[in-house]
Amino acid sequence: MITASIRNNQLNLLARKAGYNLALRHFRTAQEFAGGVGDGFNLADVLNNALNEEKIEEFQIRPVVNILLAEKFGYSFKSQNLKEKVESIDNLIKVIESWSNIQVVLVYTDANDGVHLLNPEDPEPWKAALPLSQDECIVCYAGSLEDVRPGVLEDAAADVCSLLYGRKVRNKAGYRATENLKQFFEDEKKPEADEPVAAQTGLIAEKLAELIPAAPTAGGSKKLTAKIAVNVTNELFHNGNVEAWKRIIESYKLKHPALDVLIWYEGERINDINALFKWGKVKHGVPIMYSVAGDNPTDISKLRKYLFEGASQRFEAFLHGAPGTILQLF
Repeated sequence: MITASIRNNQLNLLARKAGYNLALRHFRTAQEFAGGVGDGFNLADVLNNALNEEKIEEFQIRPVVNILLAEKFGYSFKSQNLKEKVESIDNLIKVIESWSNIQVVLVYTDANDGVHLLNPEDPEPWKAALPLSQDECIVCYAGSLEDVRPGVLEDAAADVCSLLYGRKVRNKAGYRATENLKQFFEDEKKPEADEPVAAQTGLIAEKLAELIPAAPTAGGSKKLTAKIAVNVTNELFHNGNVEAWKRIIESYKLKHPALDVLIWYEGERINDINALFKWGKVKHGVPIMYSVAGDNPTDISKLRKYLFEGASQRFEAFLHGAPGTILQLF
């Protein structure tokens, strides 16, 4: 409980114009970042970009991370002083790439070098942070934009800490998006006595179609990931976003020539991206679905992150280089 003397002084910062304006700017900035997290961006990526562009200062990082991830979006978190030195994150990256239903953010504090915001799916910021020193503080946040069973996020946060030390963890139910299919059958109500069985069968078939799309007929039988939604966060998905997506997919297929990226919109398979994404058709907030076909789909989460970026106002980051340039993203 806050004592009366402390409670009565909580708003002293707001008693002066400078303090009030500082707080107001911080609130507006945090609210802006909330939109990015809600659209599926990793907060570490969002804040690192903001720091590079000098839109936010280091002292704002911890308040923003806590208010958005822990308070607003209900992420679970685990804090500890590192038990040993961490020199490699290869194990961490390999495992978390398969956690398509979990978003992970790490906040590492170096006594000499300040705060590092780290996304296990983006190795670039890790270069400045590694090696992580023993006894320094690290906080792991684990969340999901989907509903998950109680305990899943707590387990994920704890498992991330174990992965940092190179230990093996068991993938639990809820870590992957496809595991929501099992939950659907467990939650699906039984048919009422007077309800036609055909209606229930149709409902289940409809849900299956949403979660696991039919494999393409050309090229033989292939494994196919579940459909993954990418929300458009630009005002319109215009020609620049289209070109960004083309380059992202080309880069993915260059790294994984045996895999194919399938695009879906309003339940329909889209073979020609240009034919779909005409000016004004796909607007802000509209989801576009994609799935990956092939024997061993990989880099799914990284592909999702780049496609989110390509559907946002930051699409220009993928347009550098001469026409025909294939980016090295994967």
